[in-house]
Amino acid sequence: MTTLLNDRFLKALTRQPVDKTPVWVMRQAGRYLPEYRAVRKKAGDFLTLCKTPELATEVTLQPLARYDLDAAIIFSDILTIPDAMQLGLYFAEGEGPKFQHPVRDAKAIAALPIPDAETELGYVMQAIRTTKAALNGKVPLIGFAGSPWTIACYMVEGGGSKNFALIKKMLYADPELLHQLLDKLATSISLYLQAQVAAGADAIMLFDTWGGLLTPETYQIFSLHYMQKILASLPNTTPTILFTKNGGLWLETMAKAGSHALGLDWTINIGEARARVGDKVALQGNLDPAILLADEKAILQNVTQLLADYGHGSGHIFNLGHGITPDVPPENVAILVDAVHDVSEKYHHPLNHD
Repeated sequence: MTTLLNDRFLKALTRQPVDKTPVWVMRQAGRYLPEYRAVRKKAGDFLTLCKTPELATEVTLQPLARYDLDAAIIFSDILTIPDAMQLGLYFAEGEGPKFQHPVRDAKAIAALPIPDAETELGYVMQAIRTTKAALNGKVPLIGFAGSPWTIACYMVEGGGSKNFALIKKMLYADPELLHQLLDKLATSISLYLQAQVAAGADAIMLFDTWGGLLTPETYQIFSLHYMQKILASLPNTTPTILFTKNGGLWLETMAKAGSHALGLDWTINIGEARARVGDKVALQGNLDPAILLADEKAILQNVTQLLADYGHGSGHIFNLGHGITPDVPPENVAILVDAVHDVSEKYHHPLNHD
C-alpha cells in the first residue's frame, strides 16, 4: 500500500489534528478548465469520457497539476448505475441527463438488474486503479455515488425535473413500490462503492442532491434510511462523507447516520452547524460557488470569514457548497486554495488563539 505524502484530508475527515485546513472542490475536474474541455472534445461526448479509463484518469489529475489540492475525486457521474441497468442514459445538449426507459411501475422495477461492479461498471474501477497508480501517494482519492433517492428521482422522472411530480406521486400514492426501487438501488450502490474501495478509493462520498425536496419525515424514510444501509455496508476503515443539498435543517439527524463527515451547502453558517453536531462528525464545505466569479479581494474575504466561522481545531474540510460552475476563471480557484492553506494555519496551532 502506497504511503500518502499528504493525508491532511483523511485526518480532518476523522477529526485528527492537521497543520492546515484541507481543501478540494466539488467538480474540480470540469468545464471551467480549458484542458478538460480539450479532453472532452477528444472523447466526443460526456459518457465516452466517463467510460474511457485513461481519459477519466487524465481529467481527474488535471486540477492536481494546477492547484495545491488535498484530494482528488474520481471523474465519473452519479448516473453510472442506472446506465448499467440498461435504462438508455443519454445527455441532451443544454438539458442534462435523460433516460430512454424511465422506471414507473412494478414490472419495470422488478426487471431492473443489480449491476456487477467489476463488469458493467468495471470502467470506473479501472479508472480508480489507474488514477491511484498515477497519483503515487500524492493525495488521497475520493470515490463516490449518488444516493438511492437522488438516482431514483432521475429514473422515475426520466431526467431532471422542476418539481419531481412523478416520484413524489409514487412516494405518496404507492410508497411500497418506491421502497422496492430504493432497496434495489441501495444494494447496487453498496456493491458499487465496496468495489471502489477495493480498487483503491481512500474515502467515499454520497451525493444526495435531491434529498432537500423532501419533508423531514419523508427524508428520513425515503432518503436517509437507505444511505445508512449503504454506509453500514462499507469497511469501517474507509472514511465517508454524506452530502444532502438543502439538508441543513436535519443536521442532527444526519449526524447519527454513521458517516464520518457531513457535506454542507451554502445555506447554513458552518459555525452554527459545528455547534449543532458537536464532535459527532467532521464538516465539509461550504463556500457559495458564485464567490469564485468575484475578484481576489472578495474570495479572500469570504474564505477568511468561513474559516473564522468554523474556528479552531480539526474536523473541517474546506469545499464549495455545491459543484464549481463552468464560468469560473481557473485562476480564482488557485486564489481560493492558497488562501485556505495560508489563512487556516493559525486555527491549527494551540498556542495561537488570536
